[in-house]
Amino acid sequence: MAQYQAKPVLDTVDPVWVRVRREAEEVVKSEPELATFIYSTILHHDTLEAAIIYRLSERLDHAALSGELIRQAYKDALEDTPSIGESFRADIVATLDRDPATHRVLEPVLYFKGFHAIQTHRLAHWLWSKGRRDFALYLQSRSSAVFQCDIHPAARVGRGIFLDHATGVVVGETAVIEDDVSILHDVTLGGTGKEAGDRHPKIRYGVMIGAGAKILGNIEVGHCARIAAGSVLLKSVPNNVTVAGVPARVVGRAGCPEPSRTMDQMLYDEI
Repeated sequence: MAQYQAKPVLDTVDPVWVRVRREAEEVVKSEPELATFIYSTILHHDTLEAAIIYRLSERLDHAALSGELIRQAYKDALEDTPSIGESFRADIVATLDRDPATHRVLEPVLYFKGFHAIQTHRLAHWLWSKGRRDFALYLQSRSSAVFQCDIHPAARVGRGIFLDHATGVVVGETAVIEDDVSILHDVTLGGTGKEAGDRHPKIRYGVMIGAGAKILGNIEVGHCARIAAGSVLLKSVPNNVTVAGVPARVVGRAGCPEPSRTMDQMLYDEI
C-alpha cells in the first residue's frame, strides 16, 4: 500500500489548519478534561488531512474492521487523489459560512456527523472507483449506522457541501450533487422504484434542499434553486426558482443568487 506522507502543500501555510490548531489549543486551556481527546485528535497531527482521517477512523472503528485499516485506506486515497484534502477544507468553510450554530472551524472536524458522513463518503467513493466495492459498501453501511446518513458509494458529490444535522439523509447510487449544495436533515435523493440504470436526481450547484424534502427519479434540479421543506419533487425544475408542495411545483423565484449560502427558506414573489 502507498505510504502517505503528511506534508504541507507547496510548503505554504494552511490557514484552515492553523486556525483548527489554535482553536484546539484554546479548548485544552478552557476544558482540561478534554485535553487527551484534543491532543490525540488534533494536536498530535501535522496536517488537517491526518487529523480528519484519525477522527473519522475512531468514529468508524468496529470489531469487523479496525480504525487502523480505515486510516490506511484513507491515506492511500489521499496519496492517489490529493484533491480530497481540498474538499475537506471547502466543506469546513461551507459549514462555518452557512450554519449560524457553528462558531469555530474546529467544530465540524470534531463533532458534526454531517461533515463526517461526507468525508466517509469521499473514501467510499474512491474505493468504489478503484473496484474495491465491498470495502466501499462496508463504509456505507458503517456510516449509516454511526451517522444516520446513507450515501451510496457510487454517488458523485462535489465540494463545499453542507449537510445540516444529516440525520435521515439518503442519496441513491446514480445521484449527482454538484459543488456548493446545502442539504438539511431527512432529505431523500431516491429513485421512483420503476426504473433501472440512471435513476436518481441530479442536483446542480448552489441548490438548497429543505428538511424532509424527497426528490425522486432521474430529474434535474437547476442551479441555485430552492426545494422547500417537506416537498416531494417528481419533475425537473429550472434554475433560480423555489419549489414547494406535494407534489412540488414552482412557487416563486429563489430570492437570492446563492440560496445554498444564504440558507433563506422564506417564500418570495409568486409566479
